[in-house]
Amino acid sequence: MSVSVPAGVPARRRQASRLRETRETRVRVAVDLDPAEPSVEISTGIGFFDHMLEAFARHSGISLTVDAEGDLHVDAHHTMEDVGLTLGECLADALGDLKGVRRFGAAHVPLDEALSRVVVDLCGRPFLGWRVAFLAERVGETPTELFEDFFRALTDRGRLTVHVDGLTGRNAHHVAETVFKAFARAFADAKEVVGGAVPSTKGTLSD
Repeated sequence: MSVSVPAGVPARRRQASRLRETRETRVRVAVDLDPAEPSVEISTGIGFFDHMLEAFARHSGISLTVDAEGDLHVDAHHTMEDVGLTLGECLADALGDLKGVRRFGAAHVPLDEALSRVVVDLCGRPFLGWRVAFLAERVGETPTELFEDFFRALTDRGRLTVHVDGLTGRNAHHVAETVFKAFARAFADAKEVVGGAVPSTKGTLSD
């Protein structure tokens, strides 16, 4: 006997965790897409990146743990990319077969002079459209060029289509923060469970 699941209630607990270990990094990530009380624990050794990951978790309403150790004596690239890869894998695992999700999400987020737009499609096909210009090479110790690398790794392993547009902004801190918060709000809408069917005319979002 099958039991129907009311709209808005996931058919299963959408949680996942992953550990990635290489000669360059050790990254542990855990996510819960539907926590009763969201919790956030972030430690990557890169202060501003920690701030951005916390912003993503807080504004998407998920619980997120990221514990990363990387070769920061070289630079931040390996750590940020590997966090993106591991987080993407966790999001894909937690989302599962995508039955019942809204699938699409979009958000505009401002911060003073900065404004960014992010559009998300939980379609099972990885693609990143990145149109963000930074006037500074770094925010704190974080190279601004690595934000694109992080999102490219995240969308690839998360099997997400994401379009990111930095519409305006002078301060690199503000631009980056609006990008992460807009992604968070768009993802929050896209992951919401609104029914029981796969939102695709194909009947599947896994291929």
